Amino acid sequence: MKVAQKVAIVTGGGGGIGGALAARLAAEGAKIVVADLDEAAARSVAASVNAEHPGSAVGAGADVSDTSAIQQLISLAESEFGPVDLYFANAGISGAPGLEATESDWDLSIDVNLRAHIRAAQLLVPQWLDRGEGYFVSTASAAGLLTQIGSATYSVTKHAAVGFAEWLNVTYGDRGIRVSCLCPMGVNTKLLYEGEESGDVRGVAATRAVTAAGEVLEPAQVADDVLAAMDEERFLILPHAEVLEMYRRKGADYDRWLRGMRRFQAGLLPGA
Repeated sequence: MKVAQKVAIVTGGGGGIGGALAARLAAEGAKIVVADLDEAAARSVAASVNAEHPGSAVGAGADVSDTSAIQQLISLAESEFGPVDLYFANAGISGAPGLEATESDWDLSIDVNLRAHIRAAQLLVPQWLDRGEGYFVSTASAAGLLTQIGSATYSVTKHAAVGFAEWLNVTYGDRGIRVSCLCPMGVNTKLLYEGEESGDVRGVAATRAVTAAGEVLEPAQVADDVLAAMDEERFLILPHAEVLEMYRRKGADYDRWLRGMRRFQAGLLPGA
């Protein structure tokens, strides 16, 4: 898949990985709707993109866990640039730590980290099937392949995001629908440091678990990896190559891996 002349929607585009994706897509000749819950941030990224590549982007505020908001983004893309070819389900939240997470905490994490992907696919895949082509890129996390110390809401919903992307790929991969799933470890974004800044010992442990596991990458490097994977139409995007080896070890001996994770947690969270 070449992205030149394609029309893309990037959610969570007001900074971090989403902002870097918007810039990288524009550099390759795509047109982009940059969407974010923070409308000012989305418009700022779009303005920055247009400064380098005039007419390449528009910014919009949107709660992409809401089906009507996603439909409005699709309509905006169509009116500004044409039918949507690429959808980057990148918006995400870190979630509350521990079993104390409330029903509303779980609902919010499920809505943003999972249902937003499902709702976008429900709107776009039928169109893509009619046209014979489309590309869905899901931002999950290495936590979706491994796990996350501290936050059950984050770990569970990211596992589910990987599962949904797999299902899309299996179900529609022979009908022109490409699907990739991005699973990085630490990336230098606000999301990475939310736990550390929360004051909750489990939140601090969550951040430290990620930063201790491997290099913290810049969003631009991750965006480069995403486009390289799309060029190859590769499903699993692993900016941290070591995640693959960790995943293999998990599958090879699940119980040993669980014991190792408990030891790792104990070093980060005494008394756990």
